[in-house]
Amino acid sequence: MGALTAVSLWSLAGRPTWGLDLAVAAVSLAAALAQLRWPVSGALAVTLLATLSPVATPAASMGALQVAQRRRFPVAAVVTGAGIAAHVVQGLWRPNSGISFGWWLLLICVAYGALLGWGALARSRRALLESLRERARRAEAEQGRRVAEARMAERRRLAREMHDVLAHRLSLVATHAGALEFRPDSCPEQLARAAGVIRAGVHQALEELRQVIGLLREQDDQPDELRPRPGLADLPGLITDARQADQAVRLHEEVTDVAALPAAASQTAYRVLQEGLTNARKHAPGQPIEVLLRGTPGTPLLIDMRNPLPSADAAPLAPGSGLGLVGLTERVRLAGGQLDHQSTGGEFRLQARLPWPA
Repeated sequence: MGALTAVSLWSLAGRPTWGLDLAVAAVSLAAALAQLRWPVSGALAVTLLATLSPVATPAASMGALQVAQRRRFPVAAVVTGAGIAAHVVQGLWRPNSGISFGWWLLLICVAYGALLGWGALARSRRALLESLRERARRAEAEQGRRVAEARMAERRRLAREMHDVLAHRLSLVATHAGALEFRPDSCPEQLARAAGVIRAGVHQALEELRQVIGLLREQDDQPDELRPRPGLADLPGLITDARQADQAVRLHEEVTDVAALPAAASQTAYRVLQEGLTNARKHAPGQPIEVLLRGTPGTPLLIDMRNPLPSADAAPLAPGSGLGLVGLTERVRLAGGQLDHQSTGGEFRLQARLPWPA
């Protein structure tokens, strides 16, 4: 802008008004610096100077552009109109010998209209980017809130399930333990019988606790005792359903004795397989999935599921909530196992390990 002002001042050298032009140039450059802090006031001040000399035209044009970029459209339109009016006065007072007044007026209107449109477009683009960033921040915060709420709901449900299932069993154990405490002189047969009852009660309580873990994320309204609890014995039906849905499932089963697997581990394994097949069907439709199931008593039960990642332009079969793997991880962890999932080498891999006592 300083260079344009200097060129304008040089082109007017030798004229009788050159002293006025020099003063206007100095004041317009100072006012242009003021525009950085007061864009509207600075632009109007430079516009007023443009009525006196053409050397203020570069600063006035830049002021109109800055106002269009930083202020709302009505304010920018007022400054633009003031700029056009100032140059009309300039054209009447100091007409340009190389162009008629009509063409001068048309040129000024087109130039200021372009500045107004350019500035408004830049302001709209900046506002759009800020809006998108704010939406992304809100979406991230909302997702974090939903995950936290899902985990808290899981803990509350676990507390309810543990109370409903275990309170009765543990109260019986406490009763028998109290009887032993107050009757230390009982015969060995009675002591052994009471100890056996306590041992059986603790064993049943632990088994019921593991069953509670398998029910953490059930959302139907059936009573617990009526809820179906599928396990690995129901895996053929799950695979059949997936294949009937045109899902290419290649199953490699290397489990020695499914019936020997504890109920809680069997139910959790079923849920892992179900979630893995569902995820593959939703997010990578049409892609084959490899399922490896391996385990023996005394070694962890391994579930390894792999499927190719979909292409970048492929649309998911259904939108995901993002909470399925969160709940599955919690379920497996509470069952004493470990769940890992990652996308590497062009494929998605879901792997779970569940304890299988000898």
